[in-house]
Amino acid sequence: MRSLAAFLRALAPIVVIGASLGTGLLGGCSLLPDQVDETAGWSANKLYSEAKDAMNEGVYDKAIKYFEKLEARFPYGRYAQQAQLEVAYAYYRQAEPASAIAACDRFIRLHPNHPNVDYAYYLKGLANFNEDLGLIGYVTLQDLTERDPKAARDSFDAFKALVNKYPESRYAPDATARMKYLVNALASHEVHVARYYMKREAYVAAVNRAQTAIKTYPDAPANEEALFVMVKAYDLLGMNDLRDDAERVMRKNFPKSEYYERGLNRTLPWWRLW
Repeated sequence: MRSLAAFLRALAPIVVIGASLGTGLLGGCSLLPDQVDETAGWSANKLYSEAKDAMNEGVYDKAIKYFEKLEARFPYGRYAQQAQLEVAYAYYRQAEPASAIAACDRFIRLHPNHPNVDYAYYLKGLANFNEDLGLIGYVTLQDLTERDPKAARDSFDAFKALVNKYPESRYAPDATARMKYLVNALASHEVHVARYYMKREAYVAAVNRAQTAIKTYPDAPANEEALFVMVKAYDLLGMNDLRDDAERVMRKNFPKSEYYERGLNRTLPWWRLW
């Protein structure tokens, strides 16, 4: 026991020294400088130039970082507003539509009279228009008519705001063309749902969705099928007067509809052959 106590007394200074060394090492670690910011001391022009170079090289995350640093450090400089718009485009190119849309909304809110605000509306429309389908949509080649139409509606609204507010904008013609596509896509979505209800034999629901397509998007080509759904559904419901009314409207608006072809020279009405 005496020899053990003597050993522990002899060991104590070593333990203290070791602990002191450990504490010193840990303290030394805290003195190490943080990771050096390569952009420290850069001018606004330098930050903008480097961000644009990164953008042109397709390194969008780097471009976003530089643009955001530029705005934070020089919020009132001549590059700050342009940096906000460039960030939105970089997010769009990086396939981050939610961030791109948020950046566009922020720019529109902060700079409603900016000479390039029309581009912010256009970019917002594009970001919604090209919203990523994800892996399932990519693999199945799912089209816009089979998806949740919220993004399509938001895209249409952004393009419509652009065209209404800035009809002379260089982006207005393309926005108008995309709006026409979106109108038919949204109508097609309603018809897609109506078709689903027909398969489930929910004929009243099918009629309601077909009517929605016709009333909301009166000039959409998809309304040809919407009217066919109504004729077919009313027939199956035994509502002959409404069926005949729907058929008259269909024949007036689509006199050469492909839906009539199977009924030619047949004893049964054309809608009974589908």
